[in-house]
Order: sequence, then structure tokens, then C-alpha cells
Amino acid sequence: MNPFEMVVLIVLIGSIAGVLRARYGVVRTGRGKEEVYVGTRENDAESERLRGEVRQLKDRIAVLERIVTDGDRNHGIALEREIEALRTDKEFRQ
Repeated sequence: MNPFEMVVLIVLIGSIAGVLRARYGVVRTGRGKEEVYVGTRENDAESERLRGEVRQLKDRIAVLERIVTDGDRNHGIALEREIEALRTDKEFRQ
């Protein structure tokens, strides 16, 4: 085996090991220690809840963008007036 083949083989083995670590959730934590991360139902439920919340927020942002960008110029001015009225009302309460 010549040196070039040996270098290619070492790189290939390292790459395969990295892919397998990522696949099975092995995480290095400091000086050579490795821990296996196993997803729990709590983590899955939490991440699913967060995904739903992000989905809701994206929908709300889309609605707000549509409100601001759609319509005629008069509607935009009326919207600005309503926002300013809400701001002054909030400042008045404080």
C-alpha cells in the first residue's frame, strides 16, 4: 500500500466514523468523553409544541404583512391613525 492510498483510507475511515457518530447521537463533551444522546418523549413533545408555536407566529406575521402591504393608500393611512391612537392611549394610561 502506497502512502497516498493510506491517506485516502484514513480520511475515509474518519468520515465514516463522523457520519455514524452523528447518526447515533454521540456527542463529545470535553476531554475525550463521549455521551450518547437519546431523544426522550419529553424532548419530542417540547420540540413539537415549539414547532406549533413557531408555525402560529409565522401565520400571524403573514397576516400582519398582508394587512400592511395590501389595500389602497387610504387604508394604510387609517391603519397608521389607529396605531397612533393605540400608542397615545397606552401612554395616557401609564
